Amino acid sequence: MLLTKSTAFIIGPIATVLGYIMNAIFWVQEQIGLPNIGLCIILFTIVIYMLMLPLTIQQQKFSKLQVKMNPELQAINKKYEKKKDDQAAMMKMNEETKAVYAKYGVHPMGSCLQLLIQMPILFALYRVIWNVPAYVTSVYNAFSPLAAELLDASGAEEFMTDAASSLSVSNFEMTMNKLIDVLYKFKTANWSELLESFPDLSTVIESTQTTVNRMNYFIGLNIADSPMSIMTSAYQSRSWLLIIGAVLIPVLAALTQWMNAKLASTGNENNPSANSNDTMNATMKSMNTVMPLMSAVFCLSLPVGMGIYWIAGAVIRSIQQVFVNRSIDKIDVEDLIKQNLEKENKKREKQGLPPQKIANTAKISTRNIESAQSKQLTDDQKELNKEERANKIKASTDYYKNNSTAKPGSLASKAQMVQQYNERTKKK
Repeated sequence: MLLTKSTAFIIGPIATVLGYIMNAIFWVQEQIGLPNIGLCIILFTIVIYMLMLPLTIQQQKFSKLQVKMNPELQAINKKYEKKKDDQAAMMKMNEETKAVYAKYGVHPMGSCLQLLIQMPILFALYRVIWNVPAYVTSVYNAFSPLAAELLDASGAEEFMTDAASSLSVSNFEMTMNKLIDVLYKFKTANWSELLESFPDLSTVIESTQTTVNRMNYFIGLNIADSPMSIMTSAYQSRSWLLIIGAVLIPVLAALTQWMNAKLASTGNENNPSANSNDTMNATMKSMNTVMPLMSAVFCLSLPVGMGIYWIAGAVIRSIQQVFVNRSIDKIDVEDLIKQNLEKENKKREKQGLPPQKIANTAKISTRNIESAQSKQLTDDQKELNKEERANKIKASTDYYKNNSTAKPGSLASKAQMVQQYNERTKKK
């Protein structure tokens, strides 16, 4: 894989814009004497997530409100579960479902839409962090003097081709950009081999390595190297602190990912509606378990810089989630419904449509769901009372018919009916 600046559709231009931001951050760091790529990645991640904050809040808000909506949505599904073949019933079901979403001020595709918008940004982020020299001028310039010397050095092409192959950089070409791509991935052993192979370039090699190490090393780890590779080489030299530092990257990636998932599901554990859909609930629990483990595996084999980004991103999302949770917990659902009703009716007014009573259309509320059993008992009792009353009327009518000797409908029959009634109720 070539690590030069991305030209992919959509992702390429976004990566270029993000590269400008990272380049500006690194420039500021240089001005204050802290030109470190690891620190730059953390600051860069904070800035990007702050820029994406509106999208993130909408996505997290949707997830939290969905818990409150679930009882109503499930009640609607239950209401129409035996009418799947009835097209009119299905249209009515869709209408009621949309009304519930409108009532809470969210869109059925809200979560997916936020993800679709964020995905190109996240892919572009990976691209920038994966190959910092392509986007950060100062880092590129740190490698360029050595790359320029290697372009003219005898035997450099063969050496760099072999190095590219060992570092999993395919399709290598002897150009300035491709040379810097490979040099950026150099490990300590590669620098030593380069120095031995080109002693005439020792001054520029040592100068470049010193500058790059100052930029690339974060908490003692080379951010261009993977934790697995660092642990392997550190074990051979018995550098236990280095091993601990390398292990911390995937471990922290997994822990922060788990923390983020835990915060996102806060409040769902004790919510009956959140646990009513067994399939969905089981899937979410599995994802919350698998994703942290996958984070650890990925960060073990990817460069440390990617792990730093992964950890920083999870921490920032967790902080955002805490504030979103608090904000959602303070929401008065009735006020929210009222505000959304007003917004919906303003839209309908512009379209020339009559006002819509969302609260009536989506009439199933959480409180109604919670009292559904008692309400059902009341409805059943009403039906029973109607049936009893009908039976009593029928019995009375039959009684008067069977005990009357007069012609039905005549004055005599009516007088006889009154007499019989008085006798039955003991009224003289």
